[in-house]
Amino acid sequence: MTLLTAEGPRSSVEPMTTASVLPPPPPTASSGEPRPAAAAGAPALTPRVRIASPGRVAAAAAHLIALGVIGPTVFTALFGLLGVGFGLLFALLFGVVLLAGLVYALFALAWFERARVDGLYDIGLAPLRPRRSPRTGFVGVLHTVWLQATDPVQWRAVASFAIATILGLVAVSAAGAVAWGIALAVSPVFGWSNTRLFGIFPFDGALVPIAGVLTTVVALAVVIGAALLHGLIVRTLFVPSREAQLEEAARTSDTRREGAVRAAEVERTRIERDLHDGVQPRLVSIGMTLGLAQTKIDDDPEAAKALVAEAHASTKSAITELRQLARGIHASVLDDRGLDAALSALASRSHIPVTLDVRLPRRCTRAAEAAVYFALAEALTNAAKHSRATGCRVHVRVRDDGTLWAKVEDDGLGGARVVPGGGLDGIVNRVTAAGGTARIDSPQGGPTTVEVSVPCAS
Repeated sequence: MTLLTAEGPRSSVEPMTTASVLPPPPPTASSGEPRPAAAAGAPALTPRVRIASPGRVAAAAAHLIALGVIGPTVFTALFGLLGVGFGLLFALLFGVVLLAGLVYALFALAWFERARVDGLYDIGLAPLRPRRSPRTGFVGVLHTVWLQATDPVQWRAVASFAIATILGLVAVSAAGAVAWGIALAVSPVFGWSNTRLFGIFPFDGALVPIAGVLTTVVALAVVIGAALLHGLIVRTLFVPSREAQLEEAARTSDTRREGAVRAAEVERTRIERDLHDGVQPRLVSIGMTLGLAQTKIDDDPEAAKALVAEAHASTKSAITELRQLARGIHASVLDDRGLDAALSALASRSHIPVTLDVRLPRRCTRAAEAAVYFALAEALTNAAKHSRATGCRVHVRVRDDGTLWAKVEDDGLGGARVVPGGGLDGIVNRVTAAGGTARIDSPQGGPTTVEVSVPCAS
């Protein structure tokens, strides 16, 4: 873990143009779909879900019986909240608060259902996360609630819970019939008399244990059938078909390829501009200075020495610029010592104070670390050159879902705008090429936040 504040001389790096709120690339596993296996290249296909193993059938039956007991109470409370919310909608807008609470109650229910299904069938579902609006203020709050209320992933989970509750009511009734059938089958042992089938039809003698056994078998079949049906419905709701997975994999590969091509084009343009505007004129100046010194070396040795000294100083500056340019192409410290040390070196060269909070329990792939490193470098450059910020905070974590997450927040003026080929465009392209997502939030007045997430094994 690194936690430091650094301030010191900074090398010149390609300036990053500020940009407005930028929509992220197509959703990844964190948006609620099954997590692909961590591997380079296109996302792996989700394995088939086994729902017919005896252990999972028994566990599913237990889940359904439990949901048959608690599910009706949950939906009664939710419908009650819905009714009260609409009833008080025009009473000082108190109903709006209740309806917003209903949305997040449904989110909590969906989160529970996804966790329950994932624990039962081991599908590999990513944890459901609340949606956020890129807008700010009261409009942003309303937009956030609307995004959450219309989240299809949430509603699929709620539908799964509702169907499981209905199947649970059937399973509870069948479980009661199993208990009654067993009692009926053993009733002759205890000398019970006046037995009535379903409490209506009286019968006795040998029919009693036979009816008990048949009732038990049929009721058990109903419970098992409900458990199997639950597995089929869950697979339909949460696991996309193979064709859909292949289409999504193709779209993801296309997006990553386009991001890689654009990132390479932006990087090439930056290198050409740095060479043309920086190193090349300096080398030309060195050549002219040395030529002038050559003409004066016989007539005015002192002036020639001064010119040579000037050329020597310019040569050292050119070497420094070339080193900085090479560092912008490839940070060797990133390979040698990892992202933590590379970011510490980056913060030490910043024009403004940078507070680093890096907590990395393990190394990620080189592609993931490089994408995050260069994204943070561009963001810090933007803060130093364009935002008039007095400080930056950088947070880096490896999340539970296996993504490398980083956020840069400055206290500058904000008001960013998208410029194709600029620094923010480069961030998005590079992160997209690594299979991740980028979110840039820069309202007028600040602060500006750059948040990136890249699969650790991208």
